[in-house]
Amino acid sequence: MNISVIGAGQMGNGIAHVFAQSGHPVTLIDIAQASLDKGLATIVKNLDRQLAKGTITEDQKAATLKNIATSTELAAGVKAAEIVVEAATENVDLKLRIFKDLDAHAPAGCILATNTSSISITRIAAVTKRPQQVIGMHFMNPVPVMKLVEVIRGYDTTDAVTKTVVDLSTAIGKVPVTVNDYAGFIANRILMPMINESIEALFQGVGGVAEIDAIMKLGMAHPMGPLQLADFIGLDTCLAILRVLHEGFGNPKYAPCPLLVQMVTAGKLGVKSGEGFYVYSPGSKELVVSPAFGK
Repeated sequence: MNISVIGAGQMGNGIAHVFAQSGHPVTLIDIAQASLDKGLATIVKNLDRQLAKGTITEDQKAATLKNIATSTELAAGVKAAEIVVEAATENVDLKLRIFKDLDAHAPAGCILATNTSSISITRIAAVTKRPQQVIGMHFMNPVPVMKLVEVIRGYDTTDAVTKTVVDLSTAIGKVPVTVNDYAGFIANRILMPMINESIEALFQGVGGVAEIDAIMKLGMAHPMGPLQLADFIGLDTCLAILRVLHEGFGNPKYAPCPLLVQMVTAGKLGVKSGEGFYVYSPGSKELVVSPAFGK
């Protein structure tokens, strides 16, 4: 199956990686060549990590890279696609613009999927002339490692399109779970309030960063504490998802904590900016609490 992936960032390059490694021809699309180069470099790095662990061979690495083409032109990049997976920034207006363009340039039978983690599939589908072929395909980060794909049916998504996406997810070694189209779906409807409440507990001085994360790791068997996880996801992404939940349900329990808003405004976005609740130094795996929150 010919696949196009929109966006060469953290999620997009991971999605391209897993499809290409499973033998699918992939066109990775981004507006900037520098972003494509960075995305390909990340794919090579992740393949080298698999190689070092013995989970793939040199031939499999070479075959995966051979399956990936790149393009800075959306129209050219999707002209042969049977399915497009959009993995651009979690911004409603941006996604609506992309899907209008995809509808104009992708082949008539092409499935249009979005990797959105919270935005309504039905709202995205409504800007196309093929709402029955629009679906959510929400991969988890890091894509080459995490098994779950949250498959989200929009109001008009057909059974046939859903089955195609479920079968494709299974074929690339993922575990698809189908849910319906309400703000945040399942994953982030449950996860983000937990992260937000953890930030609220820090904001109110109930506990420190390390203490909050330790309680969730040791007491609830979470592999990563909620504040570290928020840093990993990106605090700007967490804020965007919470705002979608707050707007979608009109319930104050989804209102973002003021501390989260302040940190994003200050550019403290987590791993991607080098500092969030923790400080991230290149080459270091030590977990160091940000000076803003004490030791």
